[in-house]
Amino acid sequence: MPFFSHKAISMLILSPLILLSACGGGGASNSAPVTITPTPTTTLPTWTAGEFISENDLDNLCIAQSNGSALTEKLWLRSWSHNTYLWYNEINDQDPVPYSVLEYFNELKTTATTASGKAKDQFHFSMSTQEWDLLNQSGASVGYGIHYHFQRPNSEHNIPRQIIVTYTDPDSPARDENLARGAIIVAVDGVDVAAADNNDKINTINHGLFPEAAGQSTVLTIKDLAADSTRDITLVAKTIVSSPVLNVKTTATDNGKMGYLLFNAHIATAEKGLVDAITQLKAENINELVLDLRYNGGGLLDLASQLGYMIAGDATENKIFEKLTFNDKHPSINPVTGRTLRPSPFHTETIGFNSALLGAGQELPTLNLSRLFVLTGAGTCSASESLMNSLRGINIEVIQIGSTTCGKPYGFYPTPNCDTTYFTVQFKGENEVGFGDYADGFIPAESPALNNEVQGCVVIDDFSHALGDEDEALFSAAINYANTPGICPVVTVSGLNKQNTSKNRFDIEDKRVQSMVMKNRIMTRKY
Repeated sequence: MPFFSHKAISMLILSPLILLSACGGGGASNSAPVTITPTPTTTLPTWTAGEFISENDLDNLCIAQSNGSALTEKLWLRSWSHNTYLWYNEINDQDPVPYSVLEYFNELKTTATTASGKAKDQFHFSMSTQEWDLLNQSGASVGYGIHYHFQRPNSEHNIPRQIIVTYTDPDSPARDENLARGAIIVAVDGVDVAAADNNDKINTINHGLFPEAAGQSTVLTIKDLAADSTRDITLVAKTIVSSPVLNVKTTATDNGKMGYLLFNAHIATAEKGLVDAITQLKAENINELVLDLRYNGGGLLDLASQLGYMIAGDATENKIFEKLTFNDKHPSINPVTGRTLRPSPFHTETIGFNSALLGAGQELPTLNLSRLFVLTGAGTCSASESLMNSLRGINIEVIQIGSTTCGKPYGFYPTPNCDTTYFTVQFKGENEVGFGDYADGFIPAESPALNNEVQGCVVIDDFSHALGDEDEALFSAAINYANTPGICPVVTVSGLNKQNTSKNRFDIEDKRVQSMVMKNRIMTRKY
């Protein structure tokens, strides 16, 4: 809608125009006054430090639709952030004019750090609304079906820059070329990964690894696990529908059957996969479960709540899955939905995120376990951490095997404006006993001393074995821990140094996937 300032409207005062005849005879011709209606001048909103127009009045005033401008889009972001951002009073209120829309959005967050020194807000991002809708509803995105581990170079420990395949999606170009976990990507379109020493080379690698459109072709030089030589493969990008639930299996332990489940993303299509997996494991009468969340960056909280119930069953009755806290402007009302804030329970029925796969209102299966093994890494984030925290809050024993999680007890509602969907931290979550302070992640520890330390073992991700292989280091450690409680494998210093490189920013990275998979914790209509 246009903005009018009554003080700024210029009124034009016009005098009657009298026309005199130039004809002979001295006669005069009189005419009626001519009145011109004044045209109001439209006054667009401007930035004034400390003054905020309601975001509702700025909603979808877009430069692309010609009903707004870049400034109105930026002012919407500013007002929306001021109203809903968890740390709104830590935003530096800057004039938006010098920035592009996305540059300005990136400024609208806190610069504070956690106790460990990392940025308090690492979860601020955006993507096109079209891309977000496709990814969230169907798990679809353009690519080759490859997931990567980025290793930063470290001269002190003689560690090169390296890109390692962590896993590949079914029915993908990567699978068609027999690309598997543990393969090293040596070169991308002829550019050597380890030796890339300038921006042009880095950009070529990024462009090749993360295609922007279906049909893009990339040549990868790879060294397969245990291979003596490299091979070249040509991949053509297509729309990949991810399979978030994989490798459901059982294995024998000294105490009975142990189930294993690889769960990679809390997205809508995962609901049916999780129900099917738990149903299968229940039929196989498991009494232990290993939930592999090492690459699960989060997603829909309702899914985490459902999975918590499917794991713990009766122990969740009348218990809180999570209580949400917004900023101090909204102590009792959810500022996004307008509803009264109430703790969320553990959901006992299907929600029907994707009704074509699974309808709503069906009773969920449950394992009724009192203990859960969770395999974690730096990519374990958000809803995955919320699941761990909520189960711990109802006295389910959680054993953490792997490395420290990303540290995201926060969440947001994806909010579209002008064809872009924005994600900004809007709330913090706490479990049944009021704990939610794990901004530095959950840390596996043989003798936990801090609230965010969890009983378990530090184990380095093992790219030399397939996920779900009983000899893979994390899964093997869980099996051994179940057989001999409290006994953890020895971790070498060089292994720790190598693993820690994945927590730092890397000059080769998929920012979109990093945002979605590593940083998401997304609310649903259920709340």
